[in-house]
Amino acid sequence: MRGVGARATAGETSVPSTAAPSPDSGFRLGKSLVVAIDGPSGSGKSSVSREVARRLRAGYLDTGAMYRAVTLHCLASGIDLEDSAAVEAAARSIELFISTTPSKEFVTIAGDDVTAAIREPAVSSAVSAVATTMGARAELIRRQRALIAGSGHRIVVEGRDITTVVAPDAEVRILLTASEEARLRRRGDQLGGTQTDAQLRREVIERDARDSAVVNFQQAADGVVTLDSSDLDVEQTVAAVLGIVRTVAH
Repeated sequence: MRGVGARATAGETSVPSTAAPSPDSGFRLGKSLVVAIDGPSGSGKSSVSREVARRLRAGYLDTGAMYRAVTLHCLASGIDLEDSAAVEAAARSIELFISTTPSKEFVTIAGDDVTAAIREPAVSSAVSAVATTMGARAELIRRQRALIAGSGHRIVVEGRDITTVVAPDAEVRILLTASEEARLRRRGDQLGGTQTDAQLRREVIERDARDSAVVNFQQAADGVVTLDSSDLDVEQTVAAVLGIVRTVAH
């Protein structure tokens, strides 16, 4: 298993042979197919992107998990999140591995499994401090680009600046959005009802407001297709994304 360290960035990209066949699995085989998906919190990016990747038999990269991992590392190490130089140094030195296999979410720091820990409320409430530190962003963007290259440029990448910064030359670029009501409901469901309305609003709406100070993920740039999933379920959204992929990357 290859890891994402301070100098090397790579991840697993194979999809298990037991994955259910999909009519889209052979689409553009042998050619570059990078699908970049941006969007605000609760828009369905992760679940939709993961399933799209599975059906395309492509890699999958949750860039938000990388920011969460650095945040967890800083919190565990006692690093002041307001110290930009220290946060940047942490992003550069962290021994981080993130799986790019859509069937398995797996994140480690120095070999320790932190897949569940990076989703804890303490990390969620602090991650914007890392996401808005420009030096840390630059380092993680470098790693993300290396992961895209390591996938053979057949990967679905989701986050907040993928269509404009990380992979502006992707074959398909999509802004996945949804109404505030839908996003709050989805994030609440995702967290199993463990957070109050105020906590959900801080994690979804207030976090988006903080992060938008350094990257615009609310409006589509030129050439980016907007998909509003407010009235769509996961399967309908997956189908819509695959339709865009077939149309744009024909």
